[in-house]
Amino acid sequence: MNKPDALPGIRATLVQLRSFEAVARLGAVGKAAAHLHLAQPTVSMQLRELAANTGLQLFEPAGRGLRLTEEGALLRDTVCELFAVWQRFEDELANRRGLKSGLLRLAAVTTTEYFLPELLGPFAQAHPGIDIQLAVENRDAVVRRLRDGGAELAVMMMPPTDVPLLRRPLLENPLVLVAPRSHPLAGRKSIALARLAKEPRLAREEGSGTRLATDQFLSSRGIVWEPRMALGSNEALKHAVAAGLGLAVLSRHTLGAEHPGLIELKAVGFPIRRQWFVVWHKERRLSRAAEALLAAWP
Repeated sequence: MNKPDALPGIRATLVQLRSFEAVARLGAVGKAAAHLHLAQPTVSMQLRELAANTGLQLFEPAGRGLRLTEEGALLRDTVCELFAVWQRFEDELANRRGLKSGLLRLAAVTTTEYFLPELLGPFAQAHPGIDIQLAVENRDAVVRRLRDGGAELAVMMMPPTDVPLLRRPLLENPLVLVAPRSHPLAGRKSIALARLAKEPRLAREEGSGTRLATDQFLSSRGIVWEPRMALGSNEALKHAVAAGLGLAVLSRHTLGAEHPGLIELKAVGFPIRRQWFVVWHKERRLSRAAEALLAAWP
């Protein structure tokens, strides 16, 4: 059963509150996104959703940054108090359960490096005696670890169907089409997929979940758009797109202020709606540390 994003009667999610607290503390969305290892548009979206859910104006412009409104300051104090109470609860729970030592083996696909540290941070702080081994690899390597028992938990977008797994949604993962900001297609309101096939395509290597999801999407629309070049990392892919070598499909989580030369194109069917999952082997017993991490994640 999926856990709700927020408790009944509370009009905000923990993810939204974490982003709000970071922006309130650092005074800028970009700085908060870098601190949380999230894309800047993701943090901005969470702030908009929080403001809409609470009916509050939380920030006002202040030079190049943001300043809390009176209502925003009240929410900040409340959030800090809430986080402190929750931290005390986790500390007490860890002591009662004896989670003072142990090993937690995780695997995650490469794109998760943009948000997974932010999700692991609170757990690592609450359980300093738990050693965390995190393997960040492409999808095929992560699947092998799940199959062979090399990882208890894994975070990925497209869990395999030939391994008996349990899964739980963790985070939305929209896949967006990006181009250099000066590209002729930039600014168009709706680009036909057939038009994209005339452009050089850049992609991740075979075995990448993003590439597999993109190929499945294109195939479902009857579009043949083979990659001109394959690159082994999201950073290399972003630099290649910014240099004008072609267009690419990337997780929106990978985009941030460090690549101002990129722009998201509005093509038919984009963004491709996908989801990050935390998965584990159905036939293997989880350690107490792994169970604790699952309980701690939203």
